[in-house]
Amino acid sequence: MHTFTFNHIALSVKDVDKSIAFYQQVFQFKEIKNTASDSKTRWLAIGEGKQLHLIPRPNAEIKINKAVHFALTTANMASFVKHLNTINIDYSDWKNTPNKDYIRNDGILQVYFQDPNGYWIEVNNDV
Repeated sequence: MHTFTFNHIALSVKDVDKSIAFYQQVFQFKEIKNTASDSKTRWLAIGEGKQLHLIPRPNAEIKINKAVHFALTTANMASFVKHLNTINIDYSDWKNTPNKDYIRNDGILQVYFQDPNGYWIEVNNDV
């Protein structure tokens, strides 16, 4: 049987510089070298060897919906939500109630918000 671990997520973005700035401001992700090619794709380190690849596609139609999202976990949700408020990032619960968090049936607290391209991001405390 094969075993797998998560390596990276790649997103098509309209403006790679704007997207880099967003992810660095919100998550403090460090930019790392794109070792795959000499393209304008830029990479960010998420942590634990995981990466976010931002691929410039200025003319692409980016279709989004909340069910297609990626999730990150933090041990300190209160501090993170305070950070979102400080940098004026609107967030919501799953039902789109503005500036409201949500506690799932299993007790996990979560919030959702969008990046500059409309991609949905969930942050939860499932540590």
